[in-house]
Amino acid sequence: MGNDKTNMFVAIALSLVVLLGWNYFVAAPRVEQQRQAAAQNQAVQAQAPGVTPDGIPSPAPKEGGPAAPVPGTAPQGVVPRAAAIAASPRLRIETPALTGSVALKGGRIDDVKLKNYHETVDDKSPEIVLFSPAGTETPYYAEFGWVGQNAGPLPTNETVWTADGEVLSPGKPVTLTYDNGAGLVFRRILAVDDKFMFTVRDEVENKGSGAVTLYPYSLVSRWGKPHTQGYYVLHEGMIGVLGGDGLQEYTYDHLAKEPAYGSPNTKGKAWSNVTGGFVGITDKYWAAAAIPDQGMPYTGAFTERSDGATKVYQASVRADGRSVEPGATATSTQRLFAGAKEVNTINAYEKNLGIKQFDLMIDWGWFHFITKPMFRALDFFFHLFGNFGVSILVVTLILKIFFLPIANRSYVSMAKMKAVQPEMASIRERYKDDKMKQQQAMMELYKKEKINPVAGCWPVLIQIPVFFALYKVLFITIEMRHAPFFGWIQDLAAPDPTSIVNLFGLLPFPAPDFIHLGIWPIIMGITMFVQMKMNPAPPDPVQAQIFTFMPIIFTFMLGSFPAGLVIYWAWNNLLSVIQQYIIMRRNGVKVELWDNLRGTFRRGSTGKNAAAKS
Repeated sequence: MGNDKTNMFVAIALSLVVLLGWNYFVAAPRVEQQRQAAAQNQAVQAQAPGVTPDGIPSPAPKEGGPAAPVPGTAPQGVVPRAAAIAASPRLRIETPALTGSVALKGGRIDDVKLKNYHETVDDKSPEIVLFSPAGTETPYYAEFGWVGQNAGPLPTNETVWTADGEVLSPGKPVTLTYDNGAGLVFRRILAVDDKFMFTVRDEVENKGSGAVTLYPYSLVSRWGKPHTQGYYVLHEGMIGVLGGDGLQEYTYDHLAKEPAYGSPNTKGKAWSNVTGGFVGITDKYWAAAAIPDQGMPYTGAFTERSDGATKVYQASVRADGRSVEPGATATSTQRLFAGAKEVNTINAYEKNLGIKQFDLMIDWGWFHFITKPMFRALDFFFHLFGNFGVSILVVTLILKIFFLPIANRSYVSMAKMKAVQPEMASIRERYKDDKMKQQQAMMELYKKEKINPVAGCWPVLIQIPVFFALYKVLFITIEMRHAPFFGWIQDLAAPDPTSIVNLFGLLPFPAPDFIHLGIWPIIMGITMFVQMKMNPAPPDPVQAQIFTFMPIIFTFMLGSFPAGLVIYWAWNNLLSVIQQYIIMRRNGVKVELWDNLRGTFRRGSTGKNAAAKS
């Protein structure tokens, strides 16, 4: 077991060195390159036309009317967001969760802010902007409509709609109307709830003399590649559930590698004749999704169009054609989700609106069977205590109690191992030249004393999935964003803001970004150091050095992790120390903590004296 432990800790140490090196020399520069590329892309944007999904040509504008802009062409100049909004007549959006407007020119939902979310922990900081109109620095919007041929002029991004109201709010839908002058009257009934869901009912009445066939569509379009976190545990980009094809996730870079789709400057992927689900674009905390009628077949697509430096990312759905006879009316009801990925809100939409697997909008990962229950437990105690930090402490304690039988057996076996250390040393000395007999004698000793030599590994193995689940929950769920603990921790999802470099704020200069070593990471390192010193010092010098440096390595590594995760690790270490201390005393085994601490500092002092003498 000694050699196994040595190999295990050597592997852990080497893995940590690789992770730290990768983060410093590869991941961090790559994220910076992505940020610079995004900034360059956003410098050149275009006015977006009414792009239709599935390669269907855009409808032609009215004769004598202004021509629709060509995709990818540069505008006269990027305009401020407020100026772009003011340039078009607007239908105001006002709900408890959202504020913004619908452009009556084009009928796009292209101005959405999230009232209850801010850029920083300061409630006076700017609200999160989700959608912005075309022509701004970061165009992002949703669009609905009809496409088809031989139906006369269809609504485009240049069409000016007439609204029968001034404000769209919960319980107060607004109807937009457009008459194409060729026998078709289009009506769009917009409704919104008190959260983040829009319902769009499109109607087309045929007052002409001939039948027409139209295809309802909806899309979410984003101009310019946004800055992404770049972490493997988080998906950012195109997302959707496409009927029986299930969850589909495409990063922005992945989409660029798809084959040509519809035109030479467009790449993408489509799923035909699917029923149920959604398509959209997701960030870490926010998302926008086009949601078709869950009972009707449709074609869903993810595309990337490019023209020079400008890239347009689009998630779209197009339903089957509707034949509209003279005097008849065709209808299409679709929805748009535009807002924060709140777990309970997302789940309620899936249940109440019947949206297939809408919960997958949140990236629970492969281990969703662990991460989801972990969030549920944290959320339950948050509503009980009103503090997610306290919730983390309580859930950790409950997990300790739940795994108490396994941990107790492990620590009892470790205590027995310590009790037979003299016999084990005698066996090693007796058979030092015969490893086979040494192992046989060891196994006989384990059998005689009823010791499980691998039992000491169980506490670590149990902690790994719990650690990952909590890390995932802290990283992906918006409920943890800007969630305070106590004192200086005002955001459990962000690293500890203090730094030892400026003596935790006592020195009058900011700490550098590349060193995250705050108070809580140091507390965690101390608890880990104490936990390791509960055991006898390993006889192998290499193993002893690994034990010495592991708390230091973990302290620096976890320094940049979310504060909530570091608090969990420190609290878990403290509970483990108390548990191990009680079990060892009950089994009559000497607790090595104080002797090991004295030995460590004595060796350090001896080393300094020797260096001074030399």
